[in-house]
Amino acid sequence: MTLRDDINDSDGKPGSSQQTLKGTSRWTTSLENLLEDPEGVKRFREFLKKEFSEENVLFWLACEEFKKMQDKKQMQEKAKEIYMTFLSSKASCQVNVEGQSRLNETILEEPHPLMFQKLQDQIFNLMKYDSYSRFLKSDIFLKHKRAEEQEENSSEAQSVAKRASRIYNT
Repeated sequence: MTLRDDINDSDGKPGSSQQTLKGTSRWTTSLENLLEDPEGVKRFREFLKKEFSEENVLFWLACEEFKKMQDKKQMQEKAKEIYMTFLSSKASCQVNVEGQSRLNETILEEPHPLMFQKLQDQIFNLMKYDSYSRFLKSDIFLKHKRAEEQEENSSEAQSVAKRASRIYNT
């Protein structure tokens, strides 16, 4: 199994802001809200795959997982995995970060939770100011939004029909 397959889309916890908004409505408020929603991450990844830049969100998600790790041995393994997958010159899913921001391999021996933060911030900003706005205009997003709206309208119509039948059948 590769790191690419192993990355979780999100921890699924609702964010503190905009909790009343759901799905696509919430995704349009910010990239942060999109990345907090497992379905949002799934759709964003699908979009980025078509744009040949899925590695950006995969790197961001891997860094989020890395920051939560406590065990030093696991951190070392994950740091090497992130480096080899996304940052090394031979990386299979190399992310586009500024040259001077690249990590030296020796830092991988003494990992700390924020060691990738600067690079993760670069990639986040790249996604936020480039891919995210295109995603909100994409067929993938718009189709999902329409399906969501149809589902809402359908369930509202069903509840109105149930209320009406209770009123008239009593």
